[in-house]
Amino acid sequence: MINLRPSVGIGVSLLVLVAAVALSSMAATDLGLFQDHRDIGVTPKKGKSDYDPVNGFYRVTGGGANLWLQADAFQYVYRQLSGNVALAADIDFVGKGSEAHRKAALMIRQDLKPDSAYVDVALHGDGLTALQYRPSAGATTEELRSDVKSPVRIRIERHGNAFTISAGNPGQEMKSTGPVSVTMHDPVYVGLAVCSHNVQVLESAVFSNVVLEAEKPAVTK
Repeated sequence: MINLRPSVGIGVSLLVLVAAVALSSMAATDLGLFQDHRDIGVTPKKGKSDYDPVNGFYRVTGGGANLWLQADAFQYVYRQLSGNVALAADIDFVGKGSEAHRKAALMIRQDLKPDSAYVDVALHGDGLTALQYRPSAGATTEELRSDVKSPVRIRIERHGNAFTISAGNPGQEMKSTGPVSVTMHDPVYVGLAVCSHNVQVLESAVFSNVVLEAEKPAVTK
């Protein structure tokens, strides 16, 4: 058991969280910590998500035009959870890619509709890292950019309706961005996302050292 200290300015009590190792007591699936995966939105080229239980990493392949504006299109591997949560991972894009703004993200989403309210920490192919959020269903996505370029590790935390991201590289302290306020009702969808930023291609990213922390037990399907 570990304690998560809320980000500065978030007035909530310390939480008892469950680390990824403890989550292994949940019903086992072929997606490790997660329950399911699917394409969200318009994705002419179909994505997929695979889990390597030996090495403990996820390879997520997605298409779609963007995670942006009023609706999204991407591949999502997710779990439903309630309460305060945190998700962290190391991310590596596979190959050079064809789009500077292909995105690999850690996401917390209200539902699986393309226009859902959401918050993510998105790593772009060119190294840009940002806290992206859609404050309500159908609203235009907004962002707060991180000062960290091309981080290896990223993290997203939910404390009630307050969301914070952090990013960093080996040997450096993680740097936080946020919080932003987005109203979401339990349960929410927490997971890994990849968008190619070009409907004609698929892009892949590997998520390793994934740690999913939760205040409350997982929601079953």
